[in-house]
Amino acid sequence: MELRLYNTLTRSKDAFRPLDPNLVRLYVCGPTVYDHAHIGNARPVIVFDVLFRLLRRLYGADHVRYVRNITDVDDKINARAAERSISIRELTEETYAWFRDDTAALGCLRPDVEPRATEHILEMQALIERLVESGHAYVAEEHVLFHVPSMPEYGKLSRRPLDEMLNGARVDVAPFKRDPMDFVLWKPSTEGQPGWPSPCGIATPGRPGWHIECSAMSWRHLGETFDIHGGGIDLVFPHHENEIAQSRCAFDSGSMAQVWMHNGFLLVEGEKMSKSLGNFVTIRELLNDWPGEVLRLAMLSTHYRQPINWTRQGIGFAAKTLDKWYRVIGDVEAETGEGNPFESEIADRLGDDLNSPSAITHLHHLADVAEHEDASSALKRRFKGAANLMGLLHETETEWRARQRAAVSVDPDAIAALIADRNAARKARDFATADHIREQLASQGIVLMDNKDGTTSWELTR
Repeated sequence: MELRLYNTLTRSKDAFRPLDPNLVRLYVCGPTVYDHAHIGNARPVIVFDVLFRLLRRLYGADHVRYVRNITDVDDKINARAAERSISIRELTEETYAWFRDDTAALGCLRPDVEPRATEHILEMQALIERLVESGHAYVAEEHVLFHVPSMPEYGKLSRRPLDEMLNGARVDVAPFKRDPMDFVLWKPSTEGQPGWPSPCGIATPGRPGWHIECSAMSWRHLGETFDIHGGGIDLVFPHHENEIAQSRCAFDSGSMAQVWMHNGFLLVEGEKMSKSLGNFVTIRELLNDWPGEVLRLAMLSTHYRQPINWTRQGIGFAAKTLDKWYRVIGDVEAETGEGNPFESEIADRLGDDLNSPSAITHLHHLADVAEHEDASSALKRRFKGAANLMGLLHETETEWRARQRAAVSVDPDAIAALIADRNAARKARDFATADHIREQLASQGIVLMDNKDGTTSWELTR
């Protein structure tokens, strides 16, 4: 198969050709660890987990290196630690553990490397000194700033007019700047803030700016130039634009990453997620109500480059889909690898710029094939292996049902009694009572299924 990816830098979808097929290198911007991650944070984690899985299938697990950083030095972190009266390290350790557990529950593989910003200060200082020595950065009032006009191609990624870049740059227009677009590489620390010895002969201890972190960590773990850089569309400007400027100017190179990939925005029930609107929801809150695999399938039902409307209806549909798929596979083991034609068909669809909706549509078809009364266990194993490529159906049906029952407090005897009452009502042709019982159970997340043999079984959708 051929992998084709949309490149934000070129605005085109092109065949992917790694710089070195023996080591495909992927970098994705990770979390700033000061609180529980929200559902919008989950989107790039899930999207690039699918890409990671696909790359491992194409090139071999030992020939792919996935790096996703952890920002553990930031003014939001400082403020939250002070608010909670705990140390910065305590806060970042706790919140990173939350993020790690939440993303594992979403079925995401751990990256090969998860570098922390605070463990790469030396690399940041080295890059900053290179930029100053080459004339791309300068020292002013104990700050070090990147001089944007020194790079003629600045803005090539975002392709924004200068006035839009000024409005969206989120940088202070300080009097010591040579140009309003110049951005901070290093800044002085005041008492109570984390600080390290400053580069470029600055006497006052300081701390890095936001953008220099990713340039330093990608350089350390992937080299001066690598294959793919990913993140949310909100990072195109200024963060990724500034990363490109820093890295290219520090190494006098023509590119930082060959391909730049960005996932679209997330809305909640049609509106921008906001605490003021009361629709701000964390991954942890959703995991209290739904299995992580349900959230993953709901997320992948929209193409990663498109905005996604996160709705309760969409989550419910994903839950019903997984209920059916687990019923189809039962307790078989997955068949994976090149010998599984179902998996190859899903890989082909994902190879078209991670077209997960197309892949999911085909999984529905494969489920119907595997569910047919003449279907062999081999077809079920192949269907499960195909879903595995997307991080789905890693459990058996028995494990899935047990997890559902453990997550929701139900009384099987009470449900059995209500089913008996409903059956009696149906026999007496009291359909109003029968429908009321079904609706009563549905409100508790319990779905009744009337089987061909005349019995009624039930499943949890939450």
